[in-house]
Amino acid sequence: MARYSVNTKLSPAEAIKKAIAYFGAEGLGLEVTEQNPCCVSFVGGGGHVMVTAGTEENKTVVELETREWDYHVRQFIQKIA
Repeated sequence: MARYSVNTKLSPAEAIKKAIAYFGAEGLGLEVTEQNPCCVSFVGGGGHVMVTAGTEENKTVVELETREWDYHVRQFIQKIA
């Protein structure tokens, strides 16, 4: 399992929305298993991705935890950084 963190200019809600578009049914096709305003979890392909977004010192911090989806998590980080 790997953990990543990135600062973004997006709001937490925008970051979660982009994560759903990237990893979810319209993107990589992972299944959303949990979703709320601050986080979303996906499963598929023998692994998982968990995305949490929050505000810290007037910036948005997005934390990601993954198993088997490291490449795509890194690609997503580049898109939102």
